[in-house]
Amino acid sequence: MKEKLFSDPDFYKKLTRLTLPIAFQSLMLATVAACDALMLGRVSQNAMAAVSLATQVQFVQNMLLGAITGTVAILGAQYWGKGDTHAIQKIFWLSLRLAGGVSVAFCAACLAIPKWLMLLFAQDPALVEIGAGYLKIAGWSYLITGFSQVYLALMKVTDRAARSAWISSGAVIVNIVMNAVFIFGVGPIPAMEARGAALATLLARAAELIWTLFSIRQKGFFRPKLSFFFAKDTLLFRDYRRIGLPILGSYVFWGVGFTSYTAAIGHMGADAAGANSVAAVVRDLLCCLCNGICAGGGILLGNELGAGKLEKGKRCGEKLAKLSVLVGLGAMLLVLALAYPLTRAVKLTDEARAYLWQMMLILAVYMVGRCVNTVVINGVFYAGGDAKFDVYSLAVTMWGLAVPLAFLGAFVFHWPVAVVYACTCVDEVGKMPWVYAHYKKYKWVKDLTR
Repeated sequence: MKEKLFSDPDFYKKLTRLTLPIAFQSLMLATVAACDALMLGRVSQNAMAAVSLATQVQFVQNMLLGAITGTVAILGAQYWGKGDTHAIQKIFWLSLRLAGGVSVAFCAACLAIPKWLMLLFAQDPALVEIGAGYLKIAGWSYLITGFSQVYLALMKVTDRAARSAWISSGAVIVNIVMNAVFIFGVGPIPAMEARGAALATLLARAAELIWTLFSIRQKGFFRPKLSFFFAKDTLLFRDYRRIGLPILGSYVFWGVGFTSYTAAIGHMGADAAGANSVAAVVRDLLCCLCNGICAGGGILLGNELGAGKLEKGKRCGEKLAKLSVLVGLGAMLLVLALAYPLTRAVKLTDEARAYLWQMMLILAVYMVGRCVNTVVINGVFYAGGDAKFDVYSLAVTMWGLAVPLAFLGAFVFHWPVAVVYACTCVDEVGKMPWVYAHYKKYKWVKDLTR
């Protein structure tokens, strides 16, 4: 018997307690990008576009770290529901070793070859020069990201989602304030423009790490024990690999695909890149609620599945899927409402403003698919360890359809900017029927614990 969508107040109370801090955290993180764009937009269009392109390097790093923290969330939620803290210790330290390796590699690349990294996304010499200067400073922040991100992910599944949100939000506030200080200059501090945005990012990440280390020492918080650093558990590590590798594959497919979209549009000129950077900020801000529902709902579903309550978990997944449709429709209406005032408010050339208007109309349709797919695939499917579907769907809809169309349109057929942008959005809308069909197979209703 099917339940009505809002018939379980206890479920929504728990979901709200998890979702709101995570959604707020996501909003604050997206706010940094918005503030970067707005502040740098007051400096020059090139500075705004260059930093937007340069942060694609961090985007790729976050994609790899996201695969690690995603595995922490899936296994951590199920083992927390089961009450097995020893397994969570082992999961934490394995994840920290992996995240540390990623952070060192990205820092080294940004310090050694920043111009080569920028040439992946733009050919305009001015954009490359500004972006390279940004990466030389921001690269140091990539070095200290790994530890804090792994522990913040663990906070969410150990009933400390609110503290995780406070830490990330506090770092965002530091970033915004320091942005204003270093981008424009205050008193004896000179205006550093794009390099100032990079320095603000570095200081914010340092503040985040310090607060995270302080939280570990507080009573009631999960405290990693060094005795588990090299702990061996063949079965658990096998589960970690079995779940983590498909997540890594999907993050690589999705992250490199998204970076390819940015590169395709970035090579169509500074006006196209500038408009796309603003549209990307809007997209990221409006995805915050569905990201919160995805993460919070996934934790709640994972707790039920890890406790062996499979039927209850199935009903939980059904509610999340229905809720994702409502959120997607709401996001679509919000994009349409913001389209006109935003194109008037942002400092762009007339051509870039026309591009932004067209992109916003396309983005409105895209948001429905993005919200549904985020919650159902990354929330419901992932909670039960069903991550392989994400890899298959991305291989077909993104790499088999959207990326080739975008590159053909940008480099071969020279389609209008709006058409190329629409090509970059076709994957999320196109895979919705496939997602629904897979959802109804209920392969995601699975207890992953040992």
